[in-house]
Amino acid sequence: MRVHITGAAGSGTTTLGKALASETGIAHFDTDAFFWLPVDPPFSKIRPTEQRLRMMDKACSSAGSWVLSGYLGPWAAPLFQRFDLVIFLLVPTEVRLARLRARESQSSHAHRCAPGGDRHAAFERFLSWAASYDTGGLNQRSRATHEAFFRLLSCPVLRLEGERPLHDQLRDSLAAVAEHGLRAAREKRT
Repeated sequence: MRVHITGAAGSGTTTLGKALASETGIAHFDTDAFFWLPVDPPFSKIRPTEQRLRMMDKACSSAGSWVLSGYLGPWAAPLFQRFDLVIFLLVPTEVRLARLRARESQSSHAHRCAPGGDRHAAFERFLSWAASYDTGGLNQRSRATHEAFFRLLSCPVLRLEGERPLHDQLRDSLAAVAEHGLRAAREKRT
């Protein structure tokens, strides 16, 4: 089974991805690990497209079954047809922004993003960008971009309210994996 979990920044894709992978015993990957170079400050230098595609292809091919959480932009189009199921988490903007602030306050570099820190302005720009998800156009990570992405897929898309308790999201995700995984297996046999 190959599942992609996506949504806006702060929607909980990584949390659900790890839980689903743990529950099913399959590999979990997060798009940030491929998209961003491991530099300081984090999330400040993008890995070249061909390199990230090669890395994702190698990781996914060697794992066989996997859960991939996070956002894939148009650069990842060669991977879109690999998905058996896409899960889309919808979360109100104010909830997502609160989660992003809380996550940052618990990080090892929180002092750098706090007022007066050398990364404060960058963090505020990030929050402003994250807040524009529902109104942004196709030139950024936005609801419009996600909806355009879903039209390109041949697999089902499960839409979940991402502010519901994790165990409810996991239950619904497992049901969809079971339903679509069994259907995919039957289709491969015929």
